[in-house]
Amino acid sequence: MIRRIFFLILLILQFNLLQAGIVVLNGLTHSYKVETGKVYKGKIAIENTSSNPQSVKLFLQDFSYHSDGTINYTSLHTHNRTNGDWIKLSTNLITLKGKEKTEVFYEVAVPDKIAEPGSYWSVIIVEPVEDIQPNDQKTGVNITSVVRYAIQVITDYETDSAKPDLKFESVKIEKEAGRQTAKIAIANNGNLYCKPIASIEIYNRKTGEKIGIYSSLAMGLLPNTSKSFHIDLNKIPPNQYKAVIIATDEDENAFALNVELEIKND
Repeated sequence: MIRRIFFLILLILQFNLLQAGIVVLNGLTHSYKVETGKVYKGKIAIENTSSNPQSVKLFLQDFSYHSDGTINYTSLHTHNRTNGDWIKLSTNLITLKGKEKTEVFYEVAVPDKIAEPGSYWSVIIVEPVEDIQPNDQKTGVNITSVVRYAIQVITDYETDSAKPDLKFESVKIEKEAGRQTAKIAIANNGNLYCKPIASIEIYNRKTGEKIGIYSSLAMGLLPNTSKSFHIDLNKIPPNQYKAVIIATDEDENAFALNVELEIKND
């Protein structure tokens, strides 16, 4: 009986999730290679998956993240590589009918002078809001946020003169969802956005025999940010090993670190 109730609740939750919500259709990262004084055009494709009308507001914020999992959405000019002033939205508020799709356009007007080469960025927040409803208990009205999408708008300027500079912050072997996992914190101390992959080459500590190479998924890394790259090591028997950790970006720039790893039973 308990299983049936749980299954029924799960179906109800899934049904509600499918029946309501705003979806961004054309990706959460928009990248441009830019030149000074030029204007670039982009768009955000949005769908209302519910059967009811849905209002959506759009606005700009600065954005950063760190390997400990913290994500910061802040007002513009929080960091010196914001491009929020370059971006102009065609509208800040739309209302979609049930099942309706629409596109919101924006322009990126690159200034005539940019201080340094490299990546500049901000995010366009797409936030559905509930209809304004009277409040019987308090004067005024309530506006309740439902969900938020953050669309990164990354502009790369003079990329030949810029580069990422990847640094290893920490290496940990921990159990995650019952599996031994390497958690490698990598920071980008350079001035160019990149999408690195973290890999581990593992060797027998006594014989030097190569055990294997294991890799993470590629993840985007903005300048002055860091992320934790996870690698599944559950197939490696418990023991102490020598290892080489390598971070490689899409241009095949590689950054390496020699470490000793201990994989435990527990």
